[in-house]
Amino acid sequence: MNVVVNGEVEAVIGISILDLLLAKGIDPAARGTAVALNDAVLPRARWPERQLAAGDRVEIVRPFQGG
Repeated sequence: MNVVVNGEVEAVIGISILDLLLAKGIDPAARGTAVALNDAVLPRARWPERQLAAGDRVEIVRPFQGG
């Protein structure tokens, strides 16, 4: 099934938001990381339980430093 992650279409099969973060090499415990699912912020406590469905739109936001 296809989902959209940060504007890019990706094929996934039966994974949770937490699984998605781990597959992308993102530390889910990192301070400042946030996830929006279908235009609504998804609380961190729900990341392990929320399975992705076809057509879901996920935005992963993380802080970064730079200048």
